[in-house]
Amino acid sequence: MDIRKNDIVQVMTGRSRGTKESPTRGRVLEVEPRKHRVYVEHVNMVKRHVRPNPAKQVRGGVLEKEGPIDVSNVALVCSDCGPTRIQHRAMAGGKKVRICAKCEKSLDK
Repeated sequence: MDIRKNDIVQVMTGRSRGTKESPTRGRVLEVEPRKHRVYVEHVNMVKRHVRPNPAKQVRGGVLEKEGPIDVSNVALVCSDCGPTRIQHRAMAGGKKVRICAKCEKSLDK
């Protein structure tokens, strides 16, 4: 899977994609590789009804939290050229890195 936790991604399709002038972008909170799902900060908000549990200090009520999005509906954002596809290259130390397909800049820190 090419998208990792704490990456900045842009939602390309779905109800949370935003508009052309202001696309929805966010930080990846969690990745589920087996299900091909990601959780993006403040995107695809769903409501959960939670029962109060005093033993765990849970108040209960209706909570809003992020729902999962399929990986195919988001694109990794390059700091120079925006949303892009990802390529893989082997560096001199034998380490594989992710490369921006447009500007060929390394996306790994």
